Amino acid sequence: MIARDIILFLLLVILPFILFDIRSFRKYPWWNRILCWMPCAAMVAYTAHLSLERDFIPGNDRIQVLYIYLGLIAVMIAPMLLYLICSFSGKAISWLYRKCRPSLKRHPARNYGNFVGILGIPLIWFVFYWGAFVGFNELEVNHIEYVSEDLPKAFDGYRIVQFSDAHVGSYMKHNSWVLQRAIDSINAQKPDMIVFTGDLQNIQPSELYPHMDVLSSLKAKDGIFSVLGNHDYADYLDRDEAIKVANVREMVSLQQQMGWTVLRNEHRILERDGQHIIIAGMENDGNGKKFPQRGDIAKTLEGVEKGEFILMLEHDPYSWRHRILPESDAQLTLSGHTHNMQFNIFGWCPLSLTGNEYNGWYHEGRQSLFVSAGLGGLIPFRFDATGEIVVLTLRTK
Repeated sequence: MIARDIILFLLLVILPFILFDIRSFRKYPWWNRILCWMPCAAMVAYTAHLSLERDFIPGNDRIQVLYIYLGLIAVMIAPMLLYLICSFSGKAISWLYRKCRPSLKRHPARNYGNFVGILGIPLIWFVFYWGAFVGFNELEVNHIEYVSEDLPKAFDGYRIVQFSDAHVGSYMKHNSWVLQRAIDSINAQKPDMIVFTGDLQNIQPSELYPHMDVLSSLKAKDGIFSVLGNHDYADYLDRDEAIKVANVREMVSLQQQMGWTVLRNEHRILERDGQHIIIAGMENDGNGKKFPQRGDIAKTLEGVEKGEFILMLEHDPYSWRHRILPESDAQLTLSGHTHNMQFNIFGWCPLSLTGNEYNGWYHEGRQSLFVSAGLGGLIPFRFDATGEIVVLTLRTK
């Protein structure tokens, strides 16, 4: 993660200290200035160390140090940047205002940006504290209904629980109860079917080992179906291709050992009272740049007759508009991937500015998409974007 944007992180760490040195540190004795620069030196040293990391993030034995590093950026670097931005902006506004009003030049200049910056610092601290220590531990059970005239009557009232983006590598001993509570909550719904829409790991299958018993306890009448997410393909490991293939094979094997059915560009038929629906799962089909594009919708729906009710599982909602809508008649698609950005402001998500599907319901004619906010995250942080499990009830119109 750091290695891919090393220049950005170094600037993020060093620039605030340079500006503060120009603005304030120079007033101090030389030994005091050295003390002021010591936190920066330590952060730069660890940033340089992370730049040598082969993989996207450190392994499980070292990931806690990464979280501490990111926490220091949140509680130290981000407030410094905010204060400096407000201070320089206030100074510029004050200069422009006095330029336009010459009569004010004989009065002392006031920089209200300093005041705004100071007020913003505790706000940043609050967001960090709440997101890391409260918000990430919260869970919402989201009950929704889907109505379709294409749904066979035998499946009216059929209950599906969807969960997504578990990222179990982010659960350590101190917060493993969060995952346990989510699994207990899923089982408490007594679902007909459970679906998992990708990103079970952060970067490698070994993250599942401490949680195998918990994940294996999931129970549903018609079973548990899953698809792979972008993190499940080992693309975030700097390894030979053969090792990556072996990791994916292990990921699939571990899910099967837990009793899950992993759908990789394939489908199954679910029958009830002589009627049936199709449960299809397509491999991750992202934009092909940042996220893998491995979906094959023709293969996924091979042999499915026109007019069948299709429940499609696809990790990345990008695929819905770019592949699923134009190339299939799948009435209902369930996705995850976006995590609702793990950050909202009074319910507003910055991802809405992209114009892409990122959370909740989307409809085009007779076809619908639901994007779950997911359960966890690579970084254990959620602010006003609570993790969720989704209880979906199918209804015949």
